Amino acid sequence: MNLARWAKWAIGVVGALVLLIVVALIAVPYLVDTPRIQAYIASTATQTLGRPVKFASVSLRVLPLPAVELHDLDVAEDPKFGATPFLKLKTGRIRLQLLPLLTGRVELGDIVLDKPAVTVVQAADGRLNISTLGTTPPPKPAGEPGKPGEPSRPGGGPGAPGAIPISRVLVDDGTLTYVAHGKGDALTQYRVEGLNVTVTGAGTQLEFKGDAKVQPGALSLKLSDGIVALSGTRPLTDASLRGKVGIEAKDIKDLTAVAAGPSPALGGGIKGTLALGGTLGAPTAAGDVQLSPLTVTQTNPQCPEPKRRTLTLPTVKLNVGWQEQRLIAHPLNAALGDGTVTTQLTVTLGRGIHVQLADLGIKALPLEKVLVDYLCQGYAITGPLDLTGTLAFDVNDMLNTLSGPGQMKIGRGKVVGPKALALIGSVVRVGSAISSLLSADLPTRMFDAPLEFDSITGTYQITHGVATTKDLLYTSRVMKVLIAGDYGIANGRLNLDMTVNHGRGEVKAKITGTTSSPSVRVAPGTLLRDVDPGKAEKGIQDLLKRFGK
Repeated sequence: MNLARWAKWAIGVVGALVLLIVVALIAVPYLVDTPRIQAYIASTATQTLGRPVKFASVSLRVLPLPAVELHDLDVAEDPKFGATPFLKLKTGRIRLQLLPLLTGRVELGDIVLDKPAVTVVQAADGRLNISTLGTTPPPKPAGEPGKPGEPSRPGGGPGAPGAIPISRVLVDDGTLTYVAHGKGDALTQYRVEGLNVTVTGAGTQLEFKGDAKVQPGALSLKLSDGIVALSGTRPLTDASLRGKVGIEAKDIKDLTAVAAGPSPALGGGIKGTLALGGTLGAPTAAGDVQLSPLTVTQTNPQCPEPKRRTLTLPTVKLNVGWQEQRLIAHPLNAALGDGTVTTQLTVTLGRGIHVQLADLGIKALPLEKVLVDYLCQGYAITGPLDLTGTLAFDVNDMLNTLSGPGQMKIGRGKVVGPKALALIGSVVRVGSAISSLLSADLPTRMFDAPLEFDSITGTYQITHGVATTKDLLYTSRVMKVLIAGDYGIANGRLNLDMTVNHGRGEVKAKITGTTSSPSVRVAPGTLLRDVDPGKAEKGIQDLLKRFGK
């Protein structure tokens, strides 16, 4: 009997609540003053963003939950960056708190933005359009009531300067387009698609999490532990930022092609976790990233089939940082075969892409994999390379802007290309002509196969694509060759003094022109006093032309 009474009482309470909710939902159109809501939202958003905010209309939706819907919302762009809206939104919903409705009050709940489209523009001088977003409006005095029909405001004070009375903002399937203007008409453009973000909190601190994908390249982003700390009336872009972002992609080829061009194509998988910092207007990121593998692919006409070749670095590890349009990897570690590469990498964006490799250290790098298998160079040699130095270049014109000093040593290896190391191979492989010039009994058959050497050492200075050396020394069992002068990396121009030292004497030569059409002038020494200098020059000249083909 008691159980029956309790059941009846519970049913009665539930029925009353349901009836109250139904009455409240029916009363929503009478409780909510939509014109006033429209003016309030437009005014608040305009003051907060510092940009004109407009929308075509406002409507009410009762089911499944009461909400105010905004249609065709636009946030204007800063005129300095263009006339296209900064943000476009087809439909946005502002949910109404159900319990306050039961007492006849209107309070805003979650804001849901369906498929918003935001455009971030970076000018050629590095300025971002978001840098001119407005300041947060000052709060009303604590406890000041709103006008009839206007959403209630929370109390003012330190906890809520300019706060919009909401519990959450949900971004559903948003799109962010990033457009960077470079030199002239150059444009770099990425799109962040499938952007799903949840922002919670109020007052001076907002928390966020979400996920998205960067296109082209399908780079997955996962945001977590995000915090934005607002700072009173200061611009939104001054709000401090903290959080984590996980990045992952199966292949970065399409992603890097946008920034660095289609050739050579950089590919491979990427994975890492970065810590966010800085401010909304100038975010920073730092953490560990791994490329597994990193591939470099290009089509080279001088290669035999297949002409499309790929150089593969099994693993590249970077401790990266991003700040003020600058990517820093301190250090970068990579491996190729038994060799290793370490460097401090800095990539500066803005007007073009500038790359700097500081503290470059190469140990036992197998040159055959690079010069023979990948580049198919006519000057190719094999052997383990040790190198220290620095390099810097612009990505859009690497060979003509390459600069930096260094020193190198190539261990025991072979000359396998006809133009190896600025004609060392040409002079060494002169065959019977060398034998005559040096009055030496060198078997001509030794020049039918790649020449073996003990080492190649030297220091160099590269300036705007021109390499200068004073002490490049080739050492083999039968001779030493010393080279001093300039070599144009991009155009192949030569201005070299070459000294070939054999056990019975030496030959000096001046080599100018280009690697494909060299000009050789021999200075006969005591070893050549019985040899016609013109004949010696012609012998070497004919050989160099043959190797230049």
